[in-house]
Amino acid sequence: MKLFDVYPLIDVTPAKAEGSYFWDENGTEYLDLYGGHAVISIGHSHPTYVKYITEQLNNIGFYSNYVKIPIQNQVAEQLTKLSGYDDYTLFLCNSGAEANENAIKLASFHTGKKKIIYFSGAFHGRTAAAVACTDNPKIVAPVNQSENFIKLPFNDLEALENEFKTNSDIAGVIVEGIQGVGGVQIPTTEFLQKIQQLCNENNAVFIADEIQSGFGRSGKFFAHQHAGVTPDIISMAKGMGNGFPVAGILISPKFHASYGLLGTTFGGNFLACAATKAVLDVIEEENLLQNAQEVGDYLVSLLQNQKKIKEIRYQGLMIGIDLAFPCNEVRNRLVKEYKMLTGNASTPNTLRVLPALNVKKEDVKKIADALIQILNEY
Repeated sequence: MKLFDVYPLIDVTPAKAEGSYFWDENGTEYLDLYGGHAVISIGHSHPTYVKYITEQLNNIGFYSNYVKIPIQNQVAEQLTKLSGYDDYTLFLCNSGAEANENAIKLASFHTGKKKIIYFSGAFHGRTAAAVACTDNPKIVAPVNQSENFIKLPFNDLEALENEFKTNSDIAGVIVEGIQGVGGVQIPTTEFLQKIQQLCNENNAVFIADEIQSGFGRSGKFFAHQHAGVTPDIISMAKGMGNGFPVAGILISPKFHASYGLLGTTFGGNFLACAATKAVLDVIEEENLLQNAQEVGDYLVSLLQNQKKIKEIRYQGLMIGIDLAFPCNEVRNRLVKEYKMLTGNASTPNTLRVLPALNVKKEDVKKIADALIQILNEY
């Protein structure tokens, strides 16, 4: 049996990993500055992560939400401490798409309305409702197409205000804390504040998709906190489990739970919570929010005034570097010649850099030196 061929693969086979590095089957060392789409938040094989997972597996690895799972409460307490959302509740699931599905469903249940506003450049997942509010027609199947999802221009306050004036059936607005696949596009403070204002005034739900930009990636626990806004629902995944499949939503106290309203078989299992607890403990103990901001600032400072770099958009260690030409050749050269992994985006000129939050300055200097050397050849 062959694998269903849906991924254009980089010709690298990781066999062992530690920190910001991995080694292939031949022992060749690579610097990982992408972390599998911002998933590796505390570094590969972090000893705390390995310890928590191993100890949990030696006791019990899985049971469903049919029984009490006390480690879920420990995760909720640590999330409260680090995020500041002390009066919110937590629903655990498995993936970013599932988190957004539950957020959208909860918004519709709560308001009794059908319409969801999303924005140009958005990526919210590949499942039913999540893909319907993703700005990529190629991955939206006919069965997912729906008039219930309204696309508006990103960072356009006037378009947002006009939609609310003419549409009384808006259940919610979903926006990424920072657009990832869209090319590290950062919503303005005014835009996020306007979303919150209009949702509050029109009985709509403000959903912040922090799947890629959350868990310290931006230098704050959630990227929307740079703008001082308070969403009604916050979706999380990727860096939440450092590679273990785990996701969730934080839910405002305005929502009321009832049995059967939401559900999941695998979400919040013992191993998933052990992984999340390890990530939260390491973020706190190693002061990784500050490190993300400092190292992000340092990398950007090294790349300033490069003629072939048109723009750098970033918060913390979520960095988009816009080149003067498509980035694929540069990205491939970084892999083949310099043994460094970075990412691309739906905007073809954007090189995405998403290292672990504990990456060192000397490691990001390597990518800066390599990138400058390559760009000087063009």
